[in-house]
Amino acid sequence: MSRSLLAAAVALTLPTMAAAETLTLYTSQPNADAQKTVDAFMAANPDIDVEWVRDGTTKMMARVAAEIEAGAPQADVLLIADMVTLEGLAQAGELAAYKSPEAAAFDASLYSSAGYYHSTKLITTGIVYNTGAEIAPTSWADLAKPEMADLVAMPSPLYSGAALIHLATLTGAEGLGWDYYEDLAANNARAQGGNGGTFKSVAAGEKPYGVLVDFLAIRAKAKGSPVEFVFPEEGVSYVTEPVAIMAGTKHMKAAEKFVDFLLSEAGQELVVDMGYIPARNGVASPEGFPSRDEIKLMAFDPAKALADTETNKARFAKVFDVQ
Repeated sequence: MSRSLLAAAVALTLPTMAAAETLTLYTSQPNADAQKTVDAFMAANPDIDVEWVRDGTTKMMARVAAEIEAGAPQADVLLIADMVTLEGLAQAGELAAYKSPEAAAFDASLYSSAGYYHSTKLITTGIVYNTGAEIAPTSWADLAKPEMADLVAMPSPLYSGAALIHLATLTGAEGLGWDYYEDLAANNARAQGGNGGTFKSVAAGEKPYGVLVDFLAIRAKAKGSPVEFVFPEEGVSYVTEPVAIMAGTKHMKAAEKFVDFLLSEAGQELVVDMGYIPARNGVASPEGFPSRDEIKLMAFDPAKALADTETNKARFAKVFDVQ
C-alpha cells in the first residue's frame, strides 16, 4: 500500500473532532469587561467560540442598522447598554424571542415578556454630593429646592443615554414629572455632557451636588475621592445592559446558551466581580453597594420611553434652553 493510501486509511479510522461553533457578539461593554464575559462563557462552554466586536452603543447600533439594510447582519448576539435600544429592534422584528428559564430569578420589569431581551446588570442613577457640601440630600425633590440654586450638575439627555432614560423615568413619576425638570432649570442646574463630566465637577467641589450613575461615585469613594452617593427615597432610574439574540441567527442554540449563562448565578457573579449591581435576585452586590432588595427601582416602560424619545429631547432642550 502506498504511503498516501495508508495515511488515508488511518485517517478514516480516527475519531473525528467536531469543530467548535462560532458565535459573533456585538457589545458596548468596556473592552476588559467584554473579554471577561467571553472568556468565562467559553470556559463554561468549550464547544463554542465567541468572536466579539466592541463599540459605543450609538456607533454599534449604526453598524447593526447598516448590516440589516444591506441584508447581511453579522451579529448573533447583542449585549447593549439599554432596554430602549433593544425595544426598538424588537419592534422592528430584528430580534429572536427566547424565554430563558433563568428569567424566573429576575423581576419581570427587567426583561421582555416575549423574551426579546433580558437585563444582565443594574446601573442605577442617583445623587452624588461632595463631602464638603452643607446638606446631605435624601431625595430627588431635594435637588430642586431653592437653596440648591446654582449648585447642581447633571448629564444631558441630549448626550447621555442613561440621562435620557433617567428623564423618561422621572418625568413619568408621580410627584416629579416635567414640573421637577422645570424647577431644576429655574434653579440653574447645569445639564451638559455625560456622567464623567458631572462626576469631575462634584469631586472637585465646583458643583456640590450631581445626578450620576452609581458605580462612578462608589468606586471613586473607595479610592478616597471626597464624594458620597445616595439612592433617593423615591427610587432610582436604571439601565441594564440587556442581552438579545438577533433574528435569523444560524446559531440559535449557542446563542441561547450565551443568554442563559449571563443570567445564571455564575454569570451574575461575574457582573459583581466587574463591580456592578447584579440584576438577578438573591446575588450579593459588590462591596460598597446596597443589596438588591434595598434598592427601589422606579417604574419604567421601555416601549413608552422609545415612543417618547424625540418629544422628550425636544422638551428638555426647550426647558433648559440648550441645543
